Amino acid sequence: RNALPKAAFIAFTGTPLMAGEERTKEVFGDYISVYNFRQSVDDHATVPLFYENRIPELQLVNEELNEDMARVIEEAELTEEQEEKLEREFAREYQLITRDDRLEKVAEDIVRHFAGRGFQGKAMVISLDKATAVRMFDKVHKYWHKHLRELELKLPACTEVERAELEDKIAVMRKTDMAVVVSQSQNEVEDLAAKGANIVPHRKRMLKEDLDTRFKDPNDPLRLVFVCAMWITGFDVPCCSTIYLDKPMRNHTLMQTIARANRVFRNKVNGLIVDYVGVFRNLQKALAIYGAGGGINPGETPVKDKQELVELLRGAIQTAEHFCAERWVDLPSVRDAAGFTRVKLLDDAVEAIVENDESKEQYRSLTNNVTRLYQAILPDPLANEFGQINLLLSTIQDKIQALAPVPDISDVLSRVETLLDASIASEGYVIPETDRIVDLSKIDFEALQKQFASGRKHTEVERLRNALAAKLAEMVSLNRTRMDYLEHFQEMIDEYNSGAVNVEVTFERLVKFTKELNAEDQRHIAQQLTIEELAVFDLLTKPEITLTEKERNEVKKVARELLQTLKQEKLVIDWRARQQARAGVRLTIEENLDHLPRAYSKDVYNKKCDLIYQHVFDSYFGSGRSIYPTAA
Repeated sequence: RNALPKAAFIAFTGTPLMAGEERTKEVFGDYISVYNFRQSVDDHATVPLFYENRIPELQLVNEELNEDMARVIEEAELTEEQEEKLEREFAREYQLITRDDRLEKVAEDIVRHFAGRGFQGKAMVISLDKATAVRMFDKVHKYWHKHLRELELKLPACTEVERAELEDKIAVMRKTDMAVVVSQSQNEVEDLAAKGANIVPHRKRMLKEDLDTRFKDPNDPLRLVFVCAMWITGFDVPCCSTIYLDKPMRNHTLMQTIARANRVFRNKVNGLIVDYVGVFRNLQKALAIYGAGGGINPGETPVKDKQELVELLRGAIQTAEHFCAERWVDLPSVRDAAGFTRVKLLDDAVEAIVENDESKEQYRSLTNNVTRLYQAILPDPLANEFGQINLLLSTIQDKIQALAPVPDISDVLSRVETLLDASIASEGYVIPETDRIVDLSKIDFEALQKQFASGRKHTEVERLRNALAAKLAEMVSLNRTRMDYLEHFQEMIDEYNSGAVNVEVTFERLVKFTKELNAEDQRHIAQQLTIEELAVFDLLTKPEITLTEKERNEVKKVARELLQTLKQEKLVIDWRARQQARAGVRLTIEENLDHLPRAYSKDVYNKKCDLIYQHVFDSYFGSGRSIYPTAA
């Protein structure tokens, strides 16, 4: 300040000034810019938080407890020392919150709530102190096994649909791990033991395991942690979706604690604050400052009551029903139908929705939105109202998905381009064995035509186009010169989606294209080449080079001998990672291509060397591994 008396002081903080904490303002002045809690939600930088009040029946109902206690002390005419001792013993809320019968009720509720959630994110239980955190762990552990046994006893009486859902829930509960995470202090073993808590096994585990990393890993079974001060500020776990709040908190500590659940993660719709101690009044006060950096209207807080989540779900379902009604799909009628009538109505719904890609994608988006919101409400009984319609929407989507075991063609194109453009550092792509590859040669076209004529035409087109997409993805990845087939296929689909051609014409085109693709798939047999050799041969001869039959046979010989030499001598383990090995492969390619017919000019020869080297680099990983399942 002496050296630069007129200097400006600027502060950047993630913890805004709270009411009454004006010391920082004296140094830095008022706010220049504020990026508040609500803005981050609006920008989708964080997910919205919803609040659920689950305060047990035994709760603090006297908001003036401190004042009443002061009056009682005064009337008792206690000494100053006695008054201080009494205040320590009966500090506001502590005795009520840590009562054993209350903790039992909260622990049982936590188990049922955690197990019944739809989105199975990780969760944190925030307890009053270390002793209470350990005691809560023990009680939750007890009720956890009790609830698991209850679920297992329900299995024999379940329907088939209920059984699958129940088995998934049981599997999650069996695998779920939980832990206590609290800071270490002197004499903690004796101090906590006096309060009925055994910290010893938990401390051993905290010292032995990296619980921090495990809890942050969404795939790790450590899904539930019990804390009191550690991890409630500055600890970022995107997969954490639920905070069980059993500790009175206020101001910035409260805000930082609930923010553990607002990080963006995969299909996470929102974070949920489950309140067992009644912090909502303090939450509103904190949000009045955090929500807008200096005041926010009561109805505009970015933390909403869970009832608003129910209204969002109701609106999402109405949107989905309206979308279906526009396509003459009456969802309530389908929901209430049974037997063969229900099967027919479901198939009719699929036929109407798969009319084109835009309709199919819109339905998928609407259904996913309904499902995410429905799961976010669970296990609240409020979700019961929407269970059947959610199941119906998902059932229709599952039937549509069954027609398409592979991604849409746009995704296939993207993946193929990534494969072809692999950089020098790429590890390449291995095509795994799968039972979904379509053998086009076995398609009964006459039966297919009859099925189309008498069946649901949009559904049959959807089924055939997805079979072709699967086959094309395989064929193009094995031979890049087939990209024109993929482009032609995309043109047909684009015309179908735009309405330029009707469903009948599209079906005939796809049938014709299937026959062409089948012939291409079998072409290596007619050329007397393996699939690998054909890929090299095509790269050497396309775009078309004028060759005599004798010269074409010479090119085939070059392709065979090149692959044989490379696989026997040059494509060693990790060859792509070593410069000398890469140079050896390049030299071998140049030497073998030197035997190409005279029709190949010097310029064409150089281009073919580049193409073949890139193909080998993308397709062969060394030590017999390649994108070709039959490669030796």
